[in-house]
Amino acid sequence: MDAANRGPKPNYQRILDKTLEELSGEGRRPRLLLHSCCAPCSSYVLEYLSAYFDITVFYYNHNIYPEEEYGERVREQQRLIEEMRLPQPVHFLEGAYEPGRFYEMAEGYEECREGGERCFRCYRLRLEEAARAAKEGGFDYFTTTLSISPLKNAQKLNEIGCALAQAWGVPYLQSDFKKKNGYKRSVELSEEYGLYRQDYCGCVFSKAESEKTRRTQEFADQLDISR
Repeated sequence: MDAANRGPKPNYQRILDKTLEELSGEGRRPRLLLHSCCAPCSSYVLEYLSAYFDITVFYYNHNIYPEEEYGERVREQQRLIEEMRLPQPVHFLEGAYEPGRFYEMAEGYEECREGGERCFRCYRLRLEEAARAAKEGGFDYFTTTLSISPLKNAQKLNEIGCALAQAWGVPYLQSDFKKKNGYKRSVELSEEYGLYRQDYCGCVFSKAESEKTRRTQEFADQLDISR
């Protein structure tokens, strides 16, 4: 299908606004399983959604490399939940750290740039585990913090989430958390709570790409100095 025949992209912020308005009218607080990629990205989402949901943060990120980095990000996520001033307590659920599943998924897609098909497959692997955990835990909704990043494809995330919602029977909370200055607010909250902000998405491929970009910039800076 060419671009001229495609309909307009959904406005996920409007969809979320409508969902939250309906929930407020019902006077209830549904249980939300919130897949989180890291503490900084979850900070704004927790601040935003805690007025509407009883939230459990689900930390399932088998893609993170190396294992020491994974451990540090888990600890920061737990610390934020403990320290953040929210209207209701937030619970924490850690999934298994299964890097082998990530590498099996990524086979044949090693050369994809960040934001391409390898990332889309990674979205699905993590969101499917979130959908399964939401089903088993009796949650009313599930969603992910991933859309807060300017580097993440919110439309793809929502398409995957909605497809998994049908497969698992748990509604996906459609959203694009970078809207309403969500990313900017996450940076402010990260500074407020002194959160560790990583300089790459998480996987070995994004780490290599980040390091290559940094070396290129350092080389360019050195050239400027020497002129």
